[in-house]
Amino acid sequence: MNFGRQRFFETGEVRLAILSLLAEGPKHGYQLMKEMQDRSGGFYRASAGSVYPTLQQLEDEGLVRAETVGGRRVYQLTDEGRKELDADPETIRGIWDRAEQFGDWGKFMRPEAIAILPWVSGLVKAAMAASTRTDAERVRKILDRAKDELESL
Repeated sequence: MNFGRQRFFETGEVRLAILSLLAEGPKHGYQLMKEMQDRSGGFYRASAGSVYPTLQQLEDEGLVRAETVGGRRVYQLTDEGRKELDADPETIRGIWDRAEQFGDWGKFMRPEAIAILPWVSGLVKAAMAASTRTDAERVRKILDRAKDELESL
């Protein structure tokens, strides 16, 4: 897991992510934003400023069509949009595989949690160094005790 990434999605991936979500069924913009957030464990929070212009572009290109349902614009994939998806299944699989790696990490990425990263980093480094000098099972037991104690807080 690489928390040092500058962006969650690489160039062109938001577009493919939206198309792949629409392949599952029609959705409105908020549903798409929520789904991207959920699939990344909350780590990626799509903004209206990235989703709606992308939807407009996809509509202009004929890859999605929109209709108003219950006062909301609901988007669905066109045949051309499906062809676009079918042209690059590996990239799409990579997008969602990467998103799944984040699990529920996003809910912990708050300033107070990020402030302890130097200590966590030091603990990881010390544990790895100790495992090269002694029995790794002994290191695992120490880490398990620390984890159990933290989880009990």
